[in-house]
Amino acid sequence: QVQLVESGGGLVQAGGSLRLSCAASGRTFSTYAMGWFRQAPGKEREVVATITWSGGSTYYADSVKGRFTISRDNTKNTVYLQMNSLKPEDTAVYSCAAGSFPGTIGASRNFRADYWGQGTQVTVSS
Repeated sequence: QVQLVESGGGLVQAGGSLRLSCAASGRTFSTYAMGWFRQAPGKEREVVATITWSGGSTYYADSVKGRFTISRDNTKNTVYLQMNSLKPEDTAVYSCAAGSFPGTIGASRNFRADYWGQGTQVTVSS
């Protein structure tokens, strides 16, 4: 079992930055790939970024590429999402997930989530 708790969300002006954290319980954190997802009101959940268990491979959705950075610290059982140059369209509930990449070796959008966090709200004002 892995429990995930996100933090770091909030209200920020367009162009600002936030760093989300996802703290995991359990000694098996380092064996899981991790992902950040978001869901805006009235929209489907979408993948934002994913990272392999080692941190050696990452994937980003086109909408956040160049602005967001996913990273992890396996010594602290934590995965991060650094979000820069935020836009109003980034407003959503952001959730982290632990899982794997079925059928692939590196990070991709093809992520199978085994565990989810509860989510944290990010609101970007214009």
